[in-house]
Amino acid sequence: MGAGRLDAQPWLRAALAAFAESVRGLGPVLDVGCGPGIVTAHLTGLGLDASGVDLSPRMIEHARRDYPDLQFSVASATDLDLAPASMGGVLGWWSLFNLPREALPGVLRTFADALVPGGHALVGTHVGDGDIARTEGYGGLPVSWTTHLYRPEELVGMLVDAGLEMVAELGLPVQPPSLLPQVLLAARRPA
Repeated sequence: MGAGRLDAQPWLRAALAAFAESVRGLGPVLDVGCGPGIVTAHLTGLGLDASGVDLSPRMIEHARRDYPDLQFSVASATDLDLAPASMGGVLGWWSLFNLPREALPGVLRTFADALVPGGHALVGTHVGDGDIARTEGYGGLPVSWTTHLYRPEELVGMLVDAGLEMVAELGLPVQPPSLLPQVLLAARRPA
């Protein structure tokens, strides 16, 4: 989902609208693993002060080209330099499933620590068990990465362990281009 446009995704647009309404006025929002900047731009269009980071310099190049008025930087989800209680919201929009399994709890703790009280984290990912070695990306591009699948209850446990409280869980059926069910989880830092 994360690589595609949002116009054909009414439930995901609704989730982003609810997220925007929940964090508006709390501070800036960071889209971690922003790819080509589509979600970052959508959030800006919803009235948020949103910026994006991605590990791929090429993705950041695309984002800057397509959305020159927005802020994008090259950064790793595992090495974010975020001040405590500095963000109104943080997203991992179908961008955290490639992280090594042992790194994900620490990344979610970084998200939680960066949120102001009442700030929200929004995490979307593929659902399942085990890992999938990928050799072809969206559009048939050759890649070499592993998609780590999680059960929703595993991710909920990690978010709660990071110090967040659950707000919503949206299960999504198989949707092209992914052939896996998906989940979107919203959690907030207690006020």
